Amino acid sequence: MAHTKPKMTALNHKIDFALVFTVRNANPNGDPLDGNRPRTTYDGLGEVSDVCLKRKIRNRLLDAGHAIFVQSDDRRVDEYRSLKERADACPALKARKAKDANVSGRDDYAAIACKTWFDVRAFGQVFAFKKAGDNEGISIGIRGPVTIQPAFSIAPVNIVSSQITKSVNLETGSDPDRKSPDTMGMKHRVEYGVYKTFGSINVQTAEKTGFSEEDAEAIKEALRTLFRNDATSARPDGSMEVVQLVWWTHNCASGQYSSAKVHRSLHVTAGEDGAPIVTVDESAIEGLAYEQIDGE
Repeated sequence: MAHTKPKMTALNHKIDFALVFTVRNANPNGDPLDGNRPRTTYDGLGEVSDVCLKRKIRNRLLDAGHAIFVQSDDRRVDEYRSLKERADACPALKARKAKDANVSGRDDYAAIACKTWFDVRAFGQVFAFKKAGDNEGISIGIRGPVTIQPAFSIAPVNIVSSQITKSVNLETGSDPDRKSPDTMGMKHRVEYGVYKTFGSINVQTAEKTGFSEEDAEAIKEALRTLFRNDATSARPDGSMEVVQLVWWTHNCASGQYSSAKVHRSLHVTAGEDGAPIVTVDESAIEGLAYEQIDGE
């Protein structure tokens, strides 16, 4: 007997969220313009870009079996090495692309893409391609309902830099016994930091992309387990930990309070042992339901 796909529940209430995590002896997000040193602000606060955070969310969704459009090469689950290849491999998109590029055609293209890939209907995407036999470019932009801010530490972080050497040359020179310059390098890490980031899910945009209540629950679980399967030499297992996810659920589509006011109700301080203490000022958001969920 054929199985029918379960019907998704439309998202009818605004959601705000905050994520608090710690970094200990790891490089949470290297800056390629600064020798891959951990990102910091001019005030010395540690920073993790929103692009980095969305990459980790996509990886967790991919682990959970969701179809993801923007896959990194080291985590991809198909044979496509570019976004264009992945988009062209979708028969429904290819058929729509070949028909026309008018307003209704672009809307249909966007609807198919949102239905096909989780991250497109969550974060949005720009699809750009050329018309056959024409130099004019066609761009289809999709706005996603899920937005997330860069994460910043609650206090300045101390960055430790170490000189490292490799035990073997990259290439054999005229003297195989002589160490070449490429055997020397630097490795940087944040000694310890408590970071926080904020985000929200917009109902009006969710209606356009088909983002559902079930999708929101998948985002919640991805955030709670953000650093699972994320270990590298720069971020060893156990060096980054989600302390708590705070999930505010409004009772209407437009929201009981503005996201800025909701986010200001969160207070993160460091205890005597340096461990973060997360509290929510309920008096500032009276009547707004929320959960404080322990991470991993």
